[in-house]
Amino acid sequence: MPTVLAILAEDFEEIEATTPIDLLRRAGVAVTIAALNDGLHVTGRSKLTLHADTPLAAVETQDFDCILLPGGPGVKHLRADGRVGAILRRHYTAGRWLAAICAAPTVLNDLGLLKGRRYTAHFSVANELPEILADERVVIDGQLLTSRGAGTALDFGLALVEKLVSPAKSAEVAQAISA
Repeated sequence: MPTVLAILAEDFEEIEATTPIDLLRRAGVAVTIAALNDGLHVTGRSKLTLHADTPLAAVETQDFDCILLPGGPGVKHLRADGRVGAILRRHYTAGRWLAAICAAPTVLNDLGLLKGRRYTAHFSVANELPEILADERVVIDGQLLTSRGAGTALDFGLALVEKLVSPAKSAEVAQAISA
């Protein structure tokens, strides 16, 4: 089964993390939730605290089939941490999937990974992302999968299942949850 590393920073957007993680796990994908900081508890923007599987430091040199970045105010922490950029570059160069939702595509943009690519993101970061496809709920270009925000998290998660497992599994999961 495919493997996904979901990186959570303080003030992450809960819906954008938990929805795709849940859908991927329903599809049998091995999802590792890594806390950006050294502890295992990460608190989101709406004050929900999640228990991560591991601190990022313990898995930062491992390879995964996909790196998942939720958005929210915590994106500033992802952008400021050089380890995140190094992980994304390594996985991108290896042809692995990168998935970013809401403001998280700005992390990809900081690394030059959106240049010449189709993508979407939350309207709040449109000034940083002049080529944003603002009307698209999910955009897939090569190994990049982007989405607009909390309201598109279900579409985002199902698209990840489709690309990492299969269209049939994505349809099966969607039917099981009455999507």
